[in-house]
Amino acid sequence: MENIESFIESGILEMYVLGMASAEEMRQVDTMVFKYPELTRKIQEISETLKVYAEAFSKAPNATIKPMILASIDYMERLKNGEQPSFPPILNDKSTIQDYSEWLNRKDIALPNDFNQIYVKLIGYTPQASTAVVWIQSETPYEVHTDEHEKFLILEGTCDINIDGNIRSLVPGDYLSIPLHAGHTVKVTSSIPCKVILQRVAA
Repeated sequence: MENIESFIESGILEMYVLGMASAEEMRQVDTMVFKYPELTRKIQEISETLKVYAEAFSKAPNATIKPMILASIDYMERLKNGEQPSFPPILNDKSTIQDYSEWLNRKDIALPNDFNQIYVKLIGYTPQASTAVVWIQSETPYEVHTDEHEKFLILEGTCDINIDGNIRSLVPGDYLSIPLHAGHTVKVTSSIPCKVILQRVAA
């Protein structure tokens, strides 16, 4: 049996919360939390501590970190409360919005009234891929992924995705895969939030 205290003291949870853990470390944390739900509270405590620390200094954290953490906690709580794991199909250039209707038609996969900038709802997780419905209000910060492929399928609204200076304008039904090591941002170009299927697949 894993030693939970040693696991907590290793610092991996802090790296997980900060989004700085490797893909393997992320999988390790998710597995441990699934086996030991009490770790969810520890992750929440770390998240709150880091939030307070960040607010004490002028530099703002990456705007995608908190929504992803909250989405992971929400997904684990849903599984704990009886939701069965699901396995959305892997996005590719032949994917359609209809392929994800099973999740998109669910009443709980919806944008809350207090939405602010980015909202994430996980709909599936395996060690190889995580899949989420994401709403983006205006833009996302600059990101680079070195160990996972990030894929988008636009559901509603429109956006420009800038990949190392190359801009792709996307509309509902469009698919795009971000190359490894490529810096990218998303800028919403519609009057409504851009709603997407976001999938991250281990490289």
